[in-house]
Amino acid sequence: MSIRRTTRPQRVMMTVAMSATVALALTGCGGDSDGTDSGAAGSPSTSASPAAEDKGQQQPDTAAGDAVDPNAKLAEAQGAGGLTLVVHQVKRDTGGFVTVQAEIKNTGTETRNSADWGGQESDIVAKNPNSVAGATLVDKVGKKRYYVLRDTDARCLCTTAIAPLSPGESAPVFMQFPAPPDTTNEVDFTLPTFATTSLKISG
Repeated sequence: MSIRRTTRPQRVMMTVAMSATVALALTGCGGDSDGTDSGAAGSPSTSASPAAEDKGQQQPDTAAGDAVDPNAKLAEAQGAGGLTLVVHQVKRDTGGFVTVQAEIKNTGTETRNSADWGGQESDIVAKNPNSVAGATLVDKVGKKRYYVLRDTDARCLCTTAIAPLSPGESAPVFMQFPAPPDTTNEVDFTLPTFATTSLKISG
């Protein structure tokens, strides 16, 4: 009898501990990449949800998506050295993502590279060379900052391996973020070295 009474509480404690661990893991993988209750611009999480990992395996990380109207112009942001970022589409996808499709043009007189667009996280920069992994979305109403999704290997769901842009050249880019709440239809978009611009989410 004493053995049964001792074993049962142990099993209960193990079950509770496992449940708490799973709950904690799911909380850390949520769409809010801010990492703070106040919504201030904090350090991004380096983990992605299981859905994001699956998405990362299916989505090529070196090319923008298809079926985007290159003539559509939702917003434009000026960058350093004569660079211009034109946003063609900002769409809420199934699965809790927001995909930003854009094009970066070199309207200057010198060749420009993407060295600064990857952000300042050393691990992200190392795993995603010449990328747009440093982009962020800010929901000012909800006071949340969203970072580009990445998998458990720190590979971003965004365009990488962007070649230097000679004068007159352009490169299509895409970035996927956790989706803000459905009630949020407008966010501020920032890519390092470019001005912040307001974007309206469709879909």
